[in-house]
Amino acid sequence: MATGTIQNQDKFLDKIANQLGRKRQTKEVELPAWKKAPQYDVFKGLSMDELLAQFVIQCEKIHANVVVTKMNELEEIFHEVIQKLGGESIVYWNDSRFETYGLTAALTQEKEEGISVHEWKSDLGKKNIEIAERANIGITFSDITLAESGTVVLLSDSGKARSVSLLPQKHLAIIPKSTIVPRMTQASEKIHEISKNEGRTPSCINFISGPSNSADIELRLVVGVHGPVEVTYIVIDDM
Repeated sequence: MATGTIQNQDKFLDKIANQLGRKRQTKEVELPAWKKAPQYDVFKGLSMDELLAQFVIQCEKIHANVVVTKMNELEEIFHEVIQKLGGESIVYWNDSRFETYGLTAALTQEKEEGISVHEWKSDLGKKNIEIAERANIGITFSDITLAESGTVVLLSDSGKARSVSLLPQKHLAIIPKSTIVPRMTQASEKIHEISKNEGRTPSCINFISGPSNSADIELRLVVGVHGPVEVTYIVIDDM
């Protein structure tokens, strides 16, 4: 991507400051030392097991299916979930965690059993989107998971496209237990830390809380209008 050149920035900002009747602010704004920070009190002191329990409770409220498993049972549970979701066709992220958690082999097995399996490949361009549109199941990993709202946070990258969680009829999110945090507060801190360490912010940050829900002015709930009609979370006890 070409890098642009900013011209006349100081002159432009000086003119605005002059119209406001003050000098231009050139120092970075310092964050105030707030007397109270209630956002940190939610689920404060809870263990990872307790956060997981809260996550499961919330998922029941938002109609997201949750399966908790251990590493040595993951492949078997993964296969069972795929069958329960109807199999047929799968699109999944190009993400090294599939190999790390033994799911690359599991996906190969699904393919051998007749299921169409496609790994997102950035060099295929729009062809990926066409495949995702026709897919029954889109599989991603959760980068950060919010216990309070039953939310998976997906940080987009070249191989981690938004279409995989948006276009298929069903979304299957793999959640390492270690990614669970209390709420949005901690997720924001982690995203800020990632941006600071990597020098860039993910191109798209998706907060997904269960299946797509929409209601018209008559308050009639419709599921699946703006995304998958069904969402399933597989939580891996990786701790």
